[in-house]
Amino acid sequence: MTVFKDKVLMITGGTGSFGNTVLKHFLDSDIGEIRIFSRDEKKQDDMRHDLQSKFPEYAGKVSFYIGDVRNFQSVKDAIHGVDFIFHAAALKQVPSCEFYPMEAVRTNIIGTDNVLHAAIEEKVKRVVCLSTDKAAYPINAMGISKAMMEHIIFANARVASQRGDTVICCTRYGNVMCSRGSVIPLFIDQIKAGNPITITNPQMTRFLMNLDEAVELVKFAFEHANPGDLFIQKADASTIGDLAKAIQLLFGDTGTNIIGTRHGEKLYETLMTREERLRSEDMGKYFRVAADSRDLNYDKFIIAGEVHSMADEAYTSHNTNRLSVEETRKKVLTTDFVRDTLKIWGKQ
Repeated sequence: MTVFKDKVLMITGGTGSFGNTVLKHFLDSDIGEIRIFSRDEKKQDDMRHDLQSKFPEYAGKVSFYIGDVRNFQSVKDAIHGVDFIFHAAALKQVPSCEFYPMEAVRTNIIGTDNVLHAAIEEKVKRVVCLSTDKAAYPINAMGISKAMMEHIIFANARVASQRGDTVICCTRYGNVMCSRGSVIPLFIDQIKAGNPITITNPQMTRFLMNLDEAVELVKFAFEHANPGDLFIQKADASTIGDLAKAIQLLFGDTGTNIIGTRHGEKLYETLMTREERLRSEDMGKYFRVAADSRDLNYDKFIIAGEVHSMADEAYTSHNTNRLSVEETRKKVLTTDFVRDTLKIWGKQ
C-alpha cells in the first residue's frame, strides 16, 4: 500500500512529455484516479486512444478534463475532489516566450496562481510545481516568468501552511532530454532528412536528465517536502557540441552548421543560485532549499556576528560533472525516445 492508494492525482499540462511519463510510473499502482488537465483536445484524444490500446486494464483510471490554467473556474472545477497535484502546465520555449512574453505571463505566472488558489480553496493535500533552471538568474522572458512563478509558489505555500490544509513545494531541473520541443529530436530529424545538425554555440553547456529522472524528482519532493521547499536534482552536463557528436555517433554524421545563439539563450544554466546554496541541504541525490520563513518585520531578527548572504558559487552546468562524448552517448541512450527511434531505423 502506498500514500497514493485510492487517491486522486491531477496533472496540469498532463498531455505533455512529463504527464505521459507519470502515467508510465503510476498506471499499475494502487492509485485511484489520475486526472489529465489540459487545453488541447486532440492530444487528449490521442492519449486516451493510446491508453485504451496499450493498457486496457488500466485505462479506466485516467480521466480527461478540458480546461486552461489561465481560466480559474475551469481549474477549480477540475480540482474538486483531488488529493494531489503535479503542476506541469507551462510555456517553456525560450524563443517563443521572448517574442510573446505576455503569453508566458498568462500561463506561467497567472496560471500557476490560479492552480494554487484553487488547490487551497479545495483543500488539496499536496501540490508539487515544476520549474526550470532558467528561473535562476533569469535573462530571458521564459526564465523571468518561471522565476516569478516560483515566487508565486512560495507566497502561496506560506498562506497554505498558515491554514494547515495544503503543502505546496517546487522542483527545479535542467533540460529534459527528448521532451517536446527539445534539441535531441530536432537533431535526429535533421539527420534523417540528410541535413547538417544546426548548433547554436558548441561551447554552451546544458544539464542532462531523462523524463524518468524528472518524475523521480517530483516524487521525492512529494514525499519529503515542507511548505515552500525547493528541490533540485544533482545533474550531469554536456556541451552542445559534444551532445551533437553523441547523437551523430548513434544516428550518423551529416555534418554541422553553427547558427549562433538564439534569442534569450545563456552560455550555461544555473540550477541553484549562490543565495540558495547558502541555505540548501544536501540530501544525497538531491538538494533541498528551505523556504525563507521570515516575515516583513525584519527588525525583530537580530543576528550576531558576520552576516553571510551567498555561498562562494552557484551550482551550474559549467561546474557540475561534465560528461565526455561517450558518456553523453550513454546518457542519451537512457531515453525511450532514442532507443525506440534506433529500433525503427534498424540501428539497434
